Amino acid sequence: MPRSFSPSDSTSRSSFSSVRENDDGLAQTFTRSKISSYSGLHAEVFDESPSPSAEDQIAFRPPLTSPNSKLHGFFYPADSFKGWRAIPLKGKAASRSCEDLHKLSMTWDSPASQPKKALDAYAPGKSPLESLPTEILGSIIDLLVVELPTNGLTLRNTDLMSLLLASRTIHAATIYTLYRHITIPHSRIFRKFLATISQYPSLGSVVRRLDFSHFNPSTIFSTASERARTQNLTSETLLNSLQLMPHLQEFLAQEYIDDDLSPEVLWKLFVDMPQLRAIDFCGASSAAFKNSFTSILDRAWPEQLPITRLSFHKCLNLPSAVFGTLLPRLGRLTHLDVAGTRVTGAALESIPTTARLTHLNLAKCKEISTEAVVKFITTHPAVNESLVYLSLATEASNHLLLGKHDVEAILPRLPNTLRSLNLKGSRMEPSHMSLLLPLVQHLEELALGRGLEMSDVHRLFYRDGQPISHNLRYIDLSDLDAIIGSASTLLSQSSAPLHVIEIHERAYERIAKLKKNLVQAGWTVKEFGSRYWLVRLNADGTTWDNGARWWKSGAESWGMRKVPVAIAEVGGMYGSYMFGRRL
Repeated sequence: MPRSFSPSDSTSRSSFSSVRENDDGLAQTFTRSKISSYSGLHAEVFDESPSPSAEDQIAFRPPLTSPNSKLHGFFYPADSFKGWRAIPLKGKAASRSCEDLHKLSMTWDSPASQPKKALDAYAPGKSPLESLPTEILGSIIDLLVVELPTNGLTLRNTDLMSLLLASRTIHAATIYTLYRHITIPHSRIFRKFLATISQYPSLGSVVRRLDFSHFNPSTIFSTASERARTQNLTSETLLNSLQLMPHLQEFLAQEYIDDDLSPEVLWKLFVDMPQLRAIDFCGASSAAFKNSFTSILDRAWPEQLPITRLSFHKCLNLPSAVFGTLLPRLGRLTHLDVAGTRVTGAALESIPTTARLTHLNLAKCKEISTEAVVKFITTHPAVNESLVYLSLATEASNHLLLGKHDVEAILPRLPNTLRSLNLKGSRMEPSHMSLLLPLVQHLEELALGRGLEMSDVHRLFYRDGQPISHNLRYIDLSDLDAIIGSASTLLSQSSAPLHVIEIHERAYERIAKLKKNLVQAGWTVKEFGSRYWLVRLNADGTTWDNGARWWKSGAESWGMRKVPVAIAEVGGMYGSYMFGRRL
């Protein structure tokens, strides 16, 4: 297991490259480790000794009275068992049970070993595995992929490297698996990757995704000057790599490489890569990134761009003109994340009517007026019939996007395709519960705004003290001041399938002190970064629903803050933005 540290550990900065969902089966569980502390350590060694052979295992012996019965009988032990006579009783071999068993022909002796049948020999390239269709063989090999090692430095995909030596057919399928999705944890890996596709350009044509979401520049080099001297990842080398990947479909960047996103790189991504469908600039907000975008706005843009999934999540300083230039050209847009940006209502209205948005994140967009948001959500053809994920969240302390009348206008117009709705920070009142009741029949995630009491929330789950049908798995109550106790009806079995409740920090601090009572009620507490959850448990202490859904594109936890634009393992910087931060 990887070493893990508490997010509150202040001894040194936790690298975002190690933030990832834990695969132990418990919902809302994450790990975060300090990658730079591993650079001088060896990877942990696991015991890979072979399991006991078949001859050492116990075997079933049928009963004498009904030899064909599988319900009764007994098992004789492994060869290591020396017989009852060898069991000392007060210093003597006092047992005589073995003689009685011999008389009944029920001995502990192992059956005579059967001669092993010789394996059939196949001609080269004719084995059943090699005869599988390419799609099936590739799916099998995909199961061996390790996208990112535990510490970001040790060797990965050693099993795949061995498969390269198996046969020509398996070699070809393995090469496709190795190079289809390229994850870059640090600049040295990028240098090796670029050198390889430069020497063998055919490998560059295999690449479909270039992923920097796990990138950490401090993993190898401790200072900025050391990183600058290596020249492993620069705007020039990044542009060279893009030119060698003509079939690239997904490009995932983040704030650690925003200085390397030069005007030429951006123009290459948007205009000169016709097969590119997804771009993510999560957290990119440097002055160099802003200047690069600004410098290409006056160029001759094509009328249509091929991008279908676009994320500017928390790109704080991009001018509004960027969105006014890009959005009118995205006629096939399905995913748009502009949380925390300066996007305007006019830019949203300019999205072509041919687009069909399934995922839209407008959290903390202060340049959009309330009227523009209500009009866009309720009338624009790109959203009013296709939305699956919608976030209109704000921080109530410094910005109000939706008042109570705005909430009343939006709720009845939301499509029944919606699965996740975030109204955090909006001004709500008890009358809104009746508008939410039809929605919770298909919603799986719901974040409520401020102004409600716990009695109002209970109306989503109970009527006249009796449970009512709903589909909610996750509800965010972090805007409510109410404290949830272990005796709350919200935690009873009758509230199922409700699985995760997000609460604010004060409520978490109080209920964490009473964790024993909470566990007895069938729940536990989880926290990561600045977020806190109550999670329902099974009788065996596990959870029955880890939150994986098709519309989350690989995420396996509830309450994601960031829209994913690629089906991939959630981790690195994206994991922090998606699950570790309030908004």
